[in-house]
Amino acid sequence: MNKFSPHTAVLSVYEPKPAATFEVAVLFGVTMLIMALLPLKLHADPAEALPGSWQMVWSDEFNQPDGSKPDPTKWGYDTGGNGYGNNEKEYYTDRTNNVRIEDGKLVIEALRQDFSGKHYTSGRILTQGKYSWTYGIFEARIKIPRGQGIWPAFWMLGTSINSDSWPDCGEIDIMENIGREPGTVHGTVHGPGYSGAHGIGGPVSLADNAVVADNFHIFAVDCEPGSVTWFMDGKKYFSITPASLPQGTRWVFDKPKFLLLNLAVGGFWPGYPDATSTYPQRMVVDYVRVYQKSLLAY
Repeated sequence: MNKFSPHTAVLSVYEPKPAATFEVAVLFGVTMLIMALLPLKLHADPAEALPGSWQMVWSDEFNQPDGSKPDPTKWGYDTGGNGYGNNEKEYYTDRTNNVRIEDGKLVIEALRQDFSGKHYTSGRILTQGKYSWTYGIFEARIKIPRGQGIWPAFWMLGTSINSDSWPDCGEIDIMENIGREPGTVHGTVHGPGYSGAHGIGGPVSLADNAVVADNFHIFAVDCEPGSVTWFMDGKKYFSITPASLPQGTRWVFDKPKFLLLNLAVGGFWPGYPDATSTYPQRMVVDYVRVYQKSLLAY
């Protein structure tokens, strides 16, 4: 399946005039060539724009059969409804009602339904215990859901969470959106002395009041020794180093981390569903990819 041809419709409606001159014909040919190449530029690997020798070392393109669960060799489930310290209102399940493959993409679907004492169900998957990385570019192409109280996230936690606990293990939020901010996403880090409402991060908003949920977007971070940099659709919008931290606190991001994808419903930060909220809501993930430099680069 070709996931990288957003301009097919544009090409199909172009009809040159019958009496085109030679110059117009040449111009048309050049235009078609540029448009044919444009999708490759729009979806180019961000590693290509960075110095050094980068290669893709891990990915999930979600090409399993429709209705199946995500690849169990890559992803596990975090199930439960304990609010996760955020007063979330969903119960995360491992059912295909909430997490499944559909049309070559991962779907995490939030439903309004009573389940184990909660009024919503959703999904939260993670690579913990299967894959982790210390440095690299971590990216995903995602179409987020919308509405008051909805809270999609693509993020990372330090593998030491079972021994160091949170936030000492370190957390990197590659992408978060809260439904009441339809045109904005956030990138944030949490660590000892700078967590929760005191996490350090930056937002990025689309131009002309565009709504993030209307289209797929590529969200990425570049984790390097002593720095984390955020990108949306290939454009850098925020960066942090140890010098950015509050005085007396520790940098905890130069160690292995695993990936998570989840769709929360409600919480202290996003607020809660109201009369305007509609369900189901779907977080659709086209792919997740990890790039790394040669070991010699580190």
